[in-house]
Amino acid sequence: MPVLTAPPTLGDLLKFECNPSYGRETVTLKAGIAYPLGAVLGRITASGEYRLSPAAEVAGDEGAETAIAVLLDAVDASGGAVTGLIAARGPVILAEAALAFDASVDQPAERTAKIVQLATVGLVARATV
Repeated sequence: MPVLTAPPTLGDLLKFECNPSYGRETVTLKAGIAYPLGAVLGRITASGEYRLSPAAEVAGDEGAETAIAVLLDAVDASGGAVTGLIAARGPVILAEAALAFDASVDQPAERTAKIVQLATVGLVARATV
């Protein structure tokens, strides 16, 4: 019998949100990637677009190395810049296991640093909720 798997849902990621009208924003996502639900994002200073937050500064995408938001729906921006819905400020509790990091964030200390950065804007990740 085949094993059926379902893609992650918003309920897998978002465990508590005080006021969606206050904490959510629609932003422009940088072209060139399919962003998964729960993507940890940073804002590019020059363009104002959001992208997956890298472990270190990337030339041309300065500012994005600081994680400040989490994507609340999967968005395919491979064909060009598109809009997406983010959690931009808390209080919000997120499931840590549902967060999706940039490929450069591949060490536990780097993941922890991103989680700490998110906490500064009220987006708190919990290991189990």
